[in-house]
Amino acid sequence: MMSGLKDITRYNSSNYTSRDSSSETDSDEGRRRCFKSSSWSRSPRQQLAKLEYMQAGTEAGATGSSCQGLCLNDDRLVLIVDNTRFVVDPALFTAHPNTMLGRMFTSGIEFVRPNERGEYEVAEGMSATVFRSILDYYNHGVIRCPPTVSVQELREACDYLLVPFDASTVKCQNLRGLLHELSNEGARAQMEKFLEELVLPLMVASARRGDRECHVVILLDDDFVDWDEKYPPQMGEEYSQTVNSTAMYRFFKYIENRDVAKQVLKERGLKKIRLGIEGYPTYKEKVKRRPGGRSEVIYNYVQRPFIHMSWEKEEAKSRHVDFQCVKSKSVTNLAEATADPAIDLPPAATVDVDLVAPPQPQHLLLQDNEGDPLANPDAPA
Repeated sequence: MMSGLKDITRYNSSNYTSRDSSSETDSDEGRRRCFKSSSWSRSPRQQLAKLEYMQAGTEAGATGSSCQGLCLNDDRLVLIVDNTRFVVDPALFTAHPNTMLGRMFTSGIEFVRPNERGEYEVAEGMSATVFRSILDYYNHGVIRCPPTVSVQELREACDYLLVPFDASTVKCQNLRGLLHELSNEGARAQMEKFLEELVLPLMVASARRGDRECHVVILLDDDFVDWDEKYPPQMGEEYSQTVNSTAMYRFFKYIENRDVAKQVLKERGLKKIRLGIEGYPTYKEKVKRRPGGRSEVIYNYVQRPFIHMSWEKEEAKSRHVDFQCVKSKSVTNLAEATADPAIDLPPAATVDVDLVAPPQPQHLLLQDNEGDPLANPDAPA
């Protein structure tokens, strides 16, 4: 038995065993921060692409020394997560090759190397309690969220390990938390669809005009816009565009969906993203005549959601005017003025006549034959 093991907890199933090597001293918030800052991306698609890229890059140079061979020699895997050792049967991962652990230990490519004792440190920053719950998916196909673990933390762990997170694989007491996370996943997929089908064509049209940003207002399917060409409304955004979609309007009604949409736009490389609800003029109601013959147009406004995004790369420089230092053409030196051709003197030799003090009157000093000073009759007493 390995030295330094604190205790051994065996489950009803003999497929895996967890061994705690040290007490859990870190707080849940600390683990969560460490988990979020790990080297693996939390996006399932990004993680899957990374694993496929690593596998494609190493298949050509594989020499036969694979992790699978090392694992099957002992017929058991020892995984270390949060200072806790889990003894796992490799057959569990073989049955789920599309998960991250399945790719690591069944693909024949050495994605992770064991330490000096043949143990594998995986899922850095994840708590042992969460990892133990996720192992139930490999054994039973269902993850039961412990009461001490938040649904958000469990979802992040599932994304980290590429384990499916849905109502069929996750069971928990907190239905509100589960439905909230499921709504986030659905909102992400819905926003990506809206972006590709409705918003991106408007952004392309703005880019072809030479613009570097786009302001899109989402109207209902039955909203109509009838502006008077002679008296157009005063808009805050000069080049605002509209899209008629009741489904997209209902989507942006929830603040949680707007947060998800903003995150999707950030991941696509856009900047200066603003999402909210504003008044948009639809049609002219009446025209008032002001003293002096000035007309004031009153439009009917409706509250509709909007999206503003920018793809400008040098936004810090476009708002300012570049000034150049121009040499003064005033002549302050007689030699420079009479020279033909004109000569340029260094800045140190240029004298501004307005800054030269006028000469002060000097008193005459009289001396006698012996050299002694005499009184000056013109000098003041």
